[in-house]
This record gives sequence, C-alpha cells and structure tokens, in this order.
Amino acid sequence: MDFRFTPEEEAFRQEVQHFIKQELQLPSGYWGDLETEFDPQNFELTKQVAKKLGEKKWLAMNWPREYGGLEASAIEHMIFKEEAAYHQLPGIDMGVGGITWVGPTLLLLGTQEQKNEHLPPLAAGEKWWCTMYSEPGAGSDMANVMCHAVLQRDEYIINGQKVWTSAAHIADWGWLLVRTDPDALKKHHGISLLLVDMKTPGITIRPLLNMAGHRLFNEVFFDNVHVPKRNLIGEENRGWYHTMIAMAFERTLGVMFAAGARRLIEELVRFAKETKVNGQPLGKDPSIRQKLAELAIEVEIARVMSYRIVWQQTKGGIPGYEAPMIKVFASETLHQMANVGTQIMGLYGQLWLGSKWAPLQGTIADMYMNSIGMLTAAGTSEILRNIIAERGLGLPRSA
Repeated sequence: MDFRFTPEEEAFRQEVQHFIKQELQLPSGYWGDLETEFDPQNFELTKQVAKKLGEKKWLAMNWPREYGGLEASAIEHMIFKEEAAYHQLPGIDMGVGGITWVGPTLLLLGTQEQKNEHLPPLAAGEKWWCTMYSEPGAGSDMANVMCHAVLQRDEYIINGQKVWTSAAHIADWGWLLVRTDPDALKKHHGISLLLVDMKTPGITIRPLLNMAGHRLFNEVFFDNVHVPKRNLIGEENRGWYHTMIAMAFERTLGVMFAAGARRLIEELVRFAKETKVNGQPLGKDPSIRQKLAELAIEVEIARVMSYRIVWQQTKGGIPGYEAPMIKVFASETLHQMANVGTQIMGLYGQLWLGSKWAPLQGTIADMYMNSIGMLTAAGTSEILRNIIAERGLGLPRSA
C-alpha cells in the first residue's frame, strides 16, 4: 500500500501549517487539549480560533458547499485534523461532537430544515454543541436511559437528568438521547434523538470538575422542557440506531488522538535529549530509550489505523469496527505515554500547569490525570473490545 500523499495534498498540509503559525498566533508555549479549551481563561481564545477556521471553511471542509464546506476529500479533511490535533488547536469540534458526529449524522438523517438551520453555523464556527447520552444509571449500558420525552401535540415535554455532559456550560445546542416509549418490549427500542436549544427554560446546568480540576463535564437537569417536534432526528423510537451511526463517527476521534500522541512523543524525545542527569542526557539511559521507542512504534501503528478509516470514507463507507479499534488503541497509547512521561520526568512530572519548573509546561501531569477519562469516553475499552470481537472477528456474544 502506498501511503504517500499527492503533491496537492502535501501543499495543503503546508498551507495549514503556515496558517497555524502565522495567522492563529497562539500564545508562546501554548499546549491545549479538550479538557482545557473550555476553561474560562481559555474559552475566548477557543472561540477566536474556531471563528478563523470557519472563515477558511476548514472546520467542516468535507461538507457540501451549501452548508459551509468545501466538498473536500476525506484525505484533505484528515490532513487538516492531523495538523490541528498535532498543534493542539482549540475549538475544532465546536464544543464536543458538533463537527465530528452531529454534523455528519445530520447530513445523513436530518431534515432539510434541520440541515439549513444547524450546519452553516457549525461550519462557520458560530454555534457550540454538547452531547447528552449518559445518565446516573446509563453509561456503558446506554440503552438504559430514563430521561423521558412525552409528545403533546407539536412538542416534546422532557424531564430527567444527564451526567458527564462535556461542554454543556458553553453549548448553544444539545444532541439529546431520550426515552419516548417506556413500554417498548426491548430497552433498545423506544429511544429517540432530539436537538435541544440549551437556553430553553427548564434546563439547569451544574459543573462537575474532573480529576485535573478542569470544568469540562456537567450535570444537566430537564424540568418540563418544551422541544418542538420538528427537532426530532430521524424516526421516533429509532434513536438507538441513529445513535450508533453517530457513535461510529465519534470513535473516529482516534485519528486526532493519534496525531496528538505523535506531537507528545516528539516532545518527550526532545526532553530526553536535552535533560541531563549526572552529566549525561536522559536519552542515553537504555530503559528510557526502549520505552520511548516502543511508544513511537505504537504512535505509527495508530496513525496507519487512522488512515485505514479515511480510506473507508473515500469509498463512501461509514466506519464500523475499525473506529473502535483506533479509539481503543490511540487512547490507551496516550494513557501509557502519560505514565511513561511521568516516570521519565521523576518528581518534576508531577508539577502542574503554570509552574515555571514544570517540563513541557506541565502537560504531562495534566495528561496523566485526564488520560484516564479517555479510556471511558465514547465507550469503555472493554465495551469497544466486545464490539471489535463481535463485528470485526465474528466471535459470538459473551453470555
């Protein structure tokens, strides 16, 4: 297989790199990630970057032109996402899911009215989204959702709770999974997907700080919230199947995980070369060299796996078991990288963001705390391995 890019694709990569360095003007030493881009001190920068990328029509460059895209190829879009993740650009998903799965699923399942209303502001970097799946009793067993919506004439009346809702506090709109038929014979049935204006009366948002002290997560409460029936995605009571399409898109985030990991391994290698202990560079330690080499190999494997997903998209397909593969592999690689980085840096690896003594601006300590959540987001590694076993290897379901 030839992994080389065409001259035109390489030229586009250089254009993206130039734009990031010359136009976005990120603060010196900036190192962002999903956990920090919505923090109060960072969100203004996040919005500015998203707006500039929207003006270039790069946020959703593979979407049709009528919705704010460039009708770019899947490979060109991947090149942009690789560079954006490598340089840790904030705002490239317009909240959590806006570009990665809300938009693509709307293109497949949305009404013309829904597409016209929601896709152009997303592509322009103007409207922010959150995704509301999880509940106190519905995490990995997502079909156990109890937040319910009752249809009354031309409106759904919503009551219930969501939890671990990333970016709800900054979101303009929400992607909401609700139960619309409590009497369905199977719990996977009777579930629907709705679009919700997050400023609707009756919605209460409360913060949930993560282990690293960042406000990414929230609890969301619905108290007789009125949502127009026209905001239903696809068919009523078919939301489980619509959500599976959205989650297939969501798990392609592994493409960006892989690019972020490539940046981090380069930074760790540089640290090992430049940092001396007892007069010798850390990189001369055989155990450190071996750990970094193993991580570098895993990063390249993740990159090739992400290219496979893009190849599928060039054929018009929706990623199947391949999306869970890259998500599991890339998130576990990042988690292992945080562990190794902490070990290499010793006590300095525990210094927090903002400390003048912290190597890599404190990124390793922050990632060490945040990477644990990566193993759960978009499906736990255990659940995703079951999907790979059943759909990819054809193995029978576990008892």
